[in-house]
Amino acid sequence: MSINHFELNAIDRAAELQGKGASRRLRKQNLVPAIIYGGNEEPTAISIKLNELVKSLEFEAFFSHILTINVDGEEHQAVIKDLQRHPAKGFPMHADFQRIVKGQKIHMNVPVHFTGREDAPGTAAAGVLSTLVSDIEIICLPSQLPEYLEVDVSGMEIGDLFRLSDIKLPEGVVIHELELEDGHDRTIVNMQPPTVEEVDADADVDADEVPATEQNDGTDENKDSE
Repeated sequence: MSINHFELNAIDRAAELQGKGASRRLRKQNLVPAIIYGGNEEPTAISIKLNELVKSLEFEAFFSHILTINVDGEEHQAVIKDLQRHPAKGFPMHADFQRIVKGQKIHMNVPVHFTGREDAPGTAAAGVLSTLVSDIEIICLPSQLPEYLEVDVSGMEIGDLFRLSDIKLPEGVVIHELELEDGHDRTIVNMQPPTVEEVDADADVDADEVPATEQNDGTDENKDSE
C-alpha cells in the first residue's frame, strides 16, 4: 500500500452477521463492520480488519482517493463517504463506502492545503493569516479526483482575501457550492492586521506598583518647615 494506492481486504457479512449485536461481536474480533453501496447494485455488508483500516486512516490521501476493496476475491472500486469513530477512544467503529462507476461523476470532500504562508508580505508585516476552511466539496469524474486543492497565499498582503472562486481547479473539477443556484462565493482565507493590545490610560494604578522615589507621605515637607 502507498499513498497513491489504497487496498483493503474485506469479508462479505452474511445476514446473520448484521445488526448491533453482530457488530459488537465483530469488533471484539478486531473487525470493523462496513458497507459498500451505490453503482446500481445492492449494498454489500462487509467487515475489515481493524489494524488494516487504522493504518490506512493515518494517510490524509485515504479520504480523497479511489480505493480498491477486495471482498472475498472480488474487487470493488470505491471512495469512503462516512466514518464512525468511538467518541472517547477514536478508533473506527463503522465505515461507509460508495462504489465508483466509470463515467459517472462523484461528490467528494477534499482537503485544502494553504502554501506560502511564510513568504507572504502580510506575514512579514506581522499580519495574521486566517484560514476558514479545511476541506471543500467538489464534483468530478473519478479519474479526475484530486488528492487535495492547493491555495498559494505567498502574495497576500494585509487586507487581502481569497474566495472559493479564486481557487485554481484541476481540469474537470468544479466546486459544488458554486454550482448551486443560491450558492455563496464565501471567503476561504484572509490576511488580518496584527493584533494590538490596547492599554487603558484611565486604569487605576496600585500604590505598591509606584516606584518608591515617587511616593511622598509629606515627611520632606515637614523637614523643610522645621
